Amino acid sequence: MKAAVIGSGNIGTDLLIKIIRGAGNVTAAAMIGIDPESEGLARARRLGVPTSADGVAGLLALDGFDEIDVVFDATSAAAHHRNAAALAPYGKTLVDLTPAAIGPYVVPPVNLDQHLDARNVNMVTCGGQATVPIVAAVSAVTPVHYAEIVASIAARSAGPGTRANIDEFTETTSRALEQVGGAARGKAIIVLNPAEPPLLMRDTVHCVVDDCDTGRVAASVHAMAASVAAYVPGYRLKQEPQFRALAPGDPLTGLAGGGRLLVSVYLEVEGAAHHLPAYAGNLDIMTSAALRTAERLAERSRAR
Repeated sequence: MKAAVIGSGNIGTDLLIKIIRGAGNVTAAAMIGIDPESEGLARARRLGVPTSADGVAGLLALDGFDEIDVVFDATSAAAHHRNAAALAPYGKTLVDLTPAAIGPYVVPPVNLDQHLDARNVNMVTCGGQATVPIVAAVSAVTPVHYAEIVASIAARSAGPGTRANIDEFTETTSRALEQVGGAARGKAIIVLNPAEPPLLMRDTVHCVVDDCDTGRVAASVHAMAASVAAYVPGYRLKQEPQFRALAPGDPLTGLAGGGRLLVSVYLEVEGAAHHLPAYAGNLDIMTSAALRTAERLAERSRAR
């Protein structure tokens, strides 16, 4: 499948490099930006990829536009609404790396195959890509009454787009914990860690569940972590899943009732450093998930 990338910043550039370094199921047909002096567009040209600095209008005017199957949008939530409207008549599949969430949330190891026919799929957020799989792994064994996640990322890896979309991050991630992860109620918190040298992305996942088979829960979490690591090699558990009995009315949960457990999972995400530094695992997991989505679309297309 031929793909275009809209957005010539760090995320778009990292995604372009991943496409070029990939197995060949997805090929880079264009990189689109709005700044003619963009480093990302310059790098794309050096790599032999057609470029335009005229935004989505430049993509529509590009030679070979008709042959493009997938368009990755690595801009902003507001820009994606405009880009999606402009591209709607052309039947392209849009993979949205912004918090716009026009289409269904997609987390590859959890629900990708359910949305292969969608014209616009949303990659949630970096925190969502890291933590929703774990909540889904727990909910596959036992109902999750409440899920709370804390995503801690290096401040240096949070660019203007991330900082401008903090509210969208928390809202989108919370909804994905419920709609994709299966939690009855979800809450997301993001921490921009200013430490120097920058630290790797760390994620904490807390799930409130009924008393259950903790061995099955732990096995499900390990299996899911391995599924994510298949396309994000730096994704790993920091320790074994932890289980703690909750007293009725525990302040962490705000939920009454005895016989409940708190399942805690601690994660680390190290970036592949294709373009971004290794500490920017939060950005790496987004581009990796987006590429995995397009690769799965290509696999299905080839199988038909």
